[in-house]
Amino acid sequence: DLIVHVRDITHPETILQKATVLSVLRNLNLPSHLLDSIVEVHNKVDLVERYKPTEENALAVSALHGHGLEELKQEIEKKILAATGKKILTVNINLEGPQLSWLYKEATVQEVEVMPEDGTARVKVIIGSSAFGRYKNLFPN
Repeated sequence: DLIVHVRDITHPETILQKATVLSVLRNLNLPSHLLDSIVEVHNKVDLVERYKPTEENALAVSALHGHGLEELKQEIEKKILAATGKKILTVNINLEGPQLSWLYKEATVQEVEVMPEDGTARVKVIIGSSAFGRYKNLFPN
């Protein structure tokens, strides 16, 4: 669904390495949408004083120090959701019903926040459009 190209930005041949990787990927006859949505990651930015990416949409990270990793995670999540047609939703459910079990079977449950005072929960899920349509039909409230 997604290609993440991580480059050692301190390597003296980093530009040539990128060109080589892109050439290999093109020769694999990958779908154009996959090649157009590559996430470009410049790693080891901690070794370059005041590093700013010169390439549009490149993310600057330092895996060693954790710099930029949250932004990378968000970008990957955004691109994967777009590529798969899924979305992240939070739904309120009644814990006495079958909703939670259904969500665990048909979606990816990320968080469950239980409200014991009223027997409900807020459930954060990653779910496809068709599965969400079935959910709304099965559990209209």
